[in-house]
Formats: sequence, C-alpha cells, structure tokens
Amino acid sequence: MFARSVARLPATAARRGFHTTPRQMGSPFHYPEGPRSNIPFNPMTKWFALRYWSFMAVGFGAPFGIAVWQTYKN
Repeated sequence: MFARSVARLPATAARRGFHTTPRQMGSPFHYPEGPRSNIPFNPMTKWFALRYWSFMAVGFGAPFGIAVWQTYKN
C-alpha cells in the first residue's frame, strides 16, 4: 500500500529544488557569516558583561519582586 502511494507522487515532489540556491546566495540580502555575526549586539564592547548581567538580573528578579509587592498590598 505504501509503495503504491509513493509511485503515484508527481516527479517534482521527489526532487529537491537546487535551482533556487544560486539566486539566494547572490542576493544583496546575504549577510556576512562567522562568529558573533548573527546576534543583534556586540559582545566585544567594554561594558557588555555589566549590561548582560544587569539585564539577566532584572529579567529573573522582576517576577519575584512583583510577587512580593503583590503579597504586601492591601
């Protein structure tokens, strides 16, 4: 039963479309590749560690701070 359903597929469904690869690679929207090129910030700056850990502390601590504030409200 499975072999019959595969045999009925059109020929284009079984092939991979490699005809689109050259157009995508040659487009003006192909960004540079390599380490640290796919993130929206620069980890090589002087204050990156301070900004990173303050962002993480606020993001992790905010729900706990909000929960404490809600419990002490009247």
